[in-house]
Amino acid sequence: MRYRISPVKLSESEHISQNWRIDEIVPDFRLEDVWALPTPGGPNDFPDLVRGIAAADPERSLPRPARALWRLRFEIGELLSWDEPDSGLGSRVPSLQSRLPSDLRDASSGPVFDALPFVSLYQLENEWAAEIANRTVHGIMHVGWVADGTGGYRGQMAVYVKPNGPLGSAYMAAIKPFRYLVVYPEMMRTIERRWNER
Repeated sequence: MRYRISPVKLSESEHISQNWRIDEIVPDFRLEDVWALPTPGGPNDFPDLVRGIAAADPERSLPRPARALWRLRFEIGELLSWDEPDSGLGSRVPSLQSRLPSDLRDASSGPVFDALPFVSLYQLENEWAAEIANRTVHGIMHVGWVADGTGGYRGQMAVYVKPNGPLGSAYMAAIKPFRYLVVYPEMMRTIERRWNER
């Protein structure tokens, strides 16, 4: 069945009302964006969503405009040394693994990413979190599985960020129009297509 939806941005309150475990761990991060994902399913389909996101390769799966922005970001990052090993997790910032309460440390850490520069933190029955860090920002991608109000379920993605000083704040402000106009719409269409093809 075809499920076509434009990107749906959710409010901060809609995200927080779910009482996600991630909010215990990142009180010093800013909730940047929350999106409903075009992934309708049943109560047990969350692992499919997690595997699909972890296996995504933007260089191959995104349409040309978003792919070009993705490539440009990493070319600029290479030029300005934003993504050097000493700017990431365990170097510039400690991994959030050290903040996890014991029950989350004992839970599944989640999948290994095929191409995206994220590291999984934990995975529960309806919640998964992964982190990324470079010279501009320490970020969290949080994916949840929520009831959609019609008897089914869908994915919900949130992005948390902690900018690295003035550079990080300027970077987040500069990329915001591109995220909203190109990256998120194309990403949602790609997620929808992959979900329907699974």
